[in-house]
Amino acid sequence: MLELKNITKTFGSVVANNDVSITVHRGTIHAIVGENGAGKSTVMRIAYGFYNADSGEIFLDGKRVDIRNPHDAIALGIGMVHQHFMLVDNLTVAENIILGSETGTATSLDLEKANIDIKKLSDDLRLNVNPRVLIEDLSVGQQQRVELLKALYRNAEILILDEPTAVLSPQEVEEFFGILRRMKEQGKTVIIITHKLEEVLAISDEVTVMRDGKSVGNVKTSETDAAGLARMIVGRDVLLRVEKDDARPADVVLSVNGLKVIGKHGLAVDDVSFEVRAGEIVGIAGIEGNGQTELIEALAGLCRPEGGRVGLEGKDVTNASARRLKELGVAHIPEDRHRRGLLLHSDLAENSVLGVHYRAPVAATAGFMSSTAIEKRVNEIIENFDVRPPNPEISAKSLSGGNQQKLIIGREFELDPKLLLVSQPTRGVDIGAIEFIHRKLIELRDKGRAILLVSAELEEVKALADRLLVIREGKIVGEVDPQTATVEEIGLLMTGG
Repeated sequence: MLELKNITKTFGSVVANNDVSITVHRGTIHAIVGENGAGKSTVMRIAYGFYNADSGEIFLDGKRVDIRNPHDAIALGIGMVHQHFMLVDNLTVAENIILGSETGTATSLDLEKANIDIKKLSDDLRLNVNPRVLIEDLSVGQQQRVELLKALYRNAEILILDEPTAVLSPQEVEEFFGILRRMKEQGKTVIIITHKLEEVLAISDEVTVMRDGKSVGNVKTSETDAAGLARMIVGRDVLLRVEKDDARPADVVLSVNGLKVIGKHGLAVDDVSFEVRAGEIVGIAGIEGNGQTELIEALAGLCRPEGGRVGLEGKDVTNASARRLKELGVAHIPEDRHRRGLLLHSDLAENSVLGVHYRAPVAATAGFMSSTAIEKRVNEIIENFDVRPPNPEISAKSLSGGNQQKLIIGREFELDPKLLLVSQPTRGVDIGAIEFIHRKLIELRDKGRAILLVSAELEEVKALADRLLVIREGKIVGEVDPQTATVEEIGLLMTGG
């Protein structure tokens, strides 16, 4: 169905794709896996016309095609759903789907016909999407379905999905996989870019593995396993489970009592109470948008609570600023590394001292910063947390997502915090970096530090947490033992089932 032959793409001195060849067969689900920066998204964006290759060829049904932009790709029956949804919240489902391909005349939009056509398409695939509702009133899982409909409405025969399950609950993932299987039965061809090996094994027919900008292997899914794929991805054996000793909880570090936080759409955190002790990881599981973001941001001093009390080692810090909390020993790894974690256009050295730039040893006399102290700090972070490439002078935006995450984690760990607030630590991070980040979190716990962990990855939070709280609609709806509770049981708590 689709062949990419000898694709090469460079960005300045960086070789993103190096003579990459990929063959995708009609009516299959084809997975593309690899580390951050391996070139997976780049080569698929070339297939979609988002980028143009420096050299190489693209064949569709055996015929060479010239795809210069997404309009060309759509005309050829290629659609792409990006990792971050491209939807307009205050428009309806139908209005979002027809944007750019509106029915009717230039002066008269036939929205009713679009509503009917989209409803039929939704019913055919059992997507259960109402074309007349606003996007802002849909769950993340439903928005994912809208993105699928948007591509299929334009008659896509090949659908490229970039990290499609990153923000879905376990139940939504199963429903989503059912949709992909029905699409396959209808003769559609699906390409999935993902880091989740268990999903690759569950849904795909074939797998292409990329490493360092090259395609290093193509295997039938039925002839491999998670360990084999991980070995191909990283080039060595990878520990796919979290190894840790039993926790040894000590004194209470963080106490939260009756906390209430207002979000964009009203009360986001509603009367939440819990404790985190030194030497333990307390996990919070929940579908995104159920108050986790507002909870962590309130605890990090980024927004003011509406009510309740927050204590740090017995001291009331309910309304303390982010700077004051950092001075008291609170570190924060945010869920959105671009918006909250990094200055993307600044270099690694500048990013390494965010939050401590005004304190010794970084702050020198007369308001100047010490270049020697900055150089020492950034080089320690680069070495200890394996940030690649190890160049303090490059901008943060030039790093892959996984290396951006390691830079943030290294910066916060270097504070040697009493309490670490960490959200989505491995989102968009490859298998090798996930293993590394998990090991670092366990090491911090074993040093007697308190960790509050929020993750949309249920398997991750189950593996890392010593105690697990479940949040739904801003309330803690249960506490479970992560060692004995099943993913299905936790998923039901998350969804109110």
